[in-house]
Amino acid sequence: MIEVATHLERWELSEPFVTARDANTHVPVLVVQLTGPRGHRGWAEAAGVDYDGETPESMASQVAAVRNALHDRLSGAELLDLLPAGGARNALDCALWDLRAKETGSPVWKLAGLAAPQPVTTAFTIGLGDEQEVRRKAQQSLAYPLLKLKVDAERHVGLVRIVREVHPAARVIVDANQGWTRDLLERLLPELHRLGVEMVEQPVRRGADATLDGLRSPLPIAADESCTDRHSLAGLAGRYQSINIKLDKCGGLTEALAMCAEARRLGLGLMVGNMCGTSLAMAPAFLVAQACSVTDLDGPLLQRLDRRHAIRFEGGVMHEPDPALWG
Repeated sequence: MIEVATHLERWELSEPFVTARDANTHVPVLVVQLTGPRGHRGWAEAAGVDYDGETPESMASQVAAVRNALHDRLSGAELLDLLPAGGARNALDCALWDLRAKETGSPVWKLAGLAAPQPVTTAFTIGLGDEQEVRRKAQQSLAYPLLKLKVDAERHVGLVRIVREVHPAARVIVDANQGWTRDLLERLLPELHRLGVEMVEQPVRRGADATLDGLRSPLPIAADESCTDRHSLAGLAGRYQSINIKLDKCGGLTEALAMCAEARRLGLGLMVGNMCGTSLAMAPAFLVAQACSVTDLDGPLLQRLDRRHAIRFEGGVMHEPDPALWG
């Protein structure tokens, strides 16, 4: 039987991208390690979905509840029936992929039937703040060609103008984090389009997606919180133009790859994101990024330290993870 071990970690976010007013300056994560019958070990990390109440402790409890079901020939497809979508299943699924790679001597991309991965450009996130904070963070982000700017119902277009002033060459996407209404979105879209914003992420609250029916937008609207696993996609098609796949939300690489196929069938564009974490959390998502037009895997760039064999980032360009890290 596969042996499973879990432990909890806290990773510190870095300056100057956090401020004294930020409520959370650490990223708590769950680490899962699986040991196969021949002693090979696979591991993975999950931060969970905090807005759904997930914590490392709650995820560890979910893993413990299925410990006795983790047999030697366990597959990712079986995990879909053992646990619901979320961080616990993500950690187990990605650790299982890593274990199988170690056991077979083949990289995960081959095991999954994918092409050899290539470097991708990741967005770099500028968190929500006042104008002075956003200006400072934009100045610290000049090395990154793609920026994701967090906004809300009061702070939005003005912040985009500041980013454009400080870093005019940057590509910009805007994340409203469910903070807008249909009316506000329609009022802001023309100016966002004029400022060259390439995408708006989750403008309306989860559950209010029907308010987007009939919207004629000059730029793509992406579903984030409203997008969970593949079963959520049918309700998003026609309302959003793209989806943001996060492994912690959908419950692992196995489901993420299935989501890519289903999204293509429905005519939805693809973005891959993260709930923050170290290079270990980003490594499986890097394979999903190969199919995506937008990549947002900057978790390690927002933290003070990273793991051994960390993913190499060069000016926003993310390189293939070292197999010594994962996969």
